[in-house]
Amino acid sequence: MEHLTIIKVGGAVVEDEAQLTQLLKDFSAIEGRKILVHGGGRRATKTAARLGIESQMVNGRRITDADMLEVVTMVYGGLVNKNLVARLQAHGINALGLTGADADIIRSHKRPPVALKTTGSTSEEPQEAMIDFGFVGDVDHANGNRLSQLLEIGITPVIAPLTHNGEGLILNTNADTMAGETAKALAPYYEVTLIYAFEKPGVLAQPDDDNSVIPLLTRDIYNRCVADGTISGGMMPKIENALAAVEAGVARVVITRADAIDGQHGTVIIKN
Repeated sequence: MEHLTIIKVGGAVVEDEAQLTQLLKDFSAIEGRKILVHGGGRRATKTAARLGIESQMVNGRRITDADMLEVVTMVYGGLVNKNLVARLQAHGINALGLTGADADIIRSHKRPPVALKTTGSTSEEPQEAMIDFGFVGDVDHANGNRLSQLLEIGITPVIAPLTHNGEGLILNTNADTMAGETAKALAPYYEVTLIYAFEKPGVLAQPDDDNSVIPLLTRDIYNRCVADGTISGGMMPKIENALAAVEAGVARVVITRADAIDGQHGTVIIKN
């Protein structure tokens, strides 16, 4: 079975010219078939501010009302996506920019209101409230067959964090989730390595010590690390997504820095 590398890169790297230049160079050097999934939240926030649109966040997640949906569609599917495509073409990569709506590669449904614990304005005690995230999509299906057809004719997909519901509605969708669902959909066709590239060198046993990278995680090791407090907080959803991917057939997931996407660094996550 041929190998496929899927790289997910966040908005912080996309906004940093030095990091982005290095990442695109390294991505271009990866042998074989590959896909780039990108974020762009920081650019969306800046663009919205220039348009007089306030960004609303709850527990780090963006509320996407009708005005913000227009902004993220323009920024993610246009400005960020097409700049990445153009720069990859300059590296000799025949890239094609896509949203989930293009070629019907990723469908989702509009997220219903959810109960979340938030910190109130007059109290530091968490309060539970029903939050409507607006035009945010939760993935139902990624079309591995369609993506594999593109890969087989030498196309490198560059996927923006937007999906559609099959009824004409674009939805803002978490880029980590899109990368994971894309990897799972392509697992029957390729030996897939999914790499989450962000600002840390991996999953850290001590949050302030970049030298404390946990080299390997399985479900059993992860459960032990959660039980003893080694892993907690915001890293847990990313690891849960990674574990779900390997349990669904993805060969391995790597969490690493954006300048170390060769698969030889960071935390490797595999099935038990």
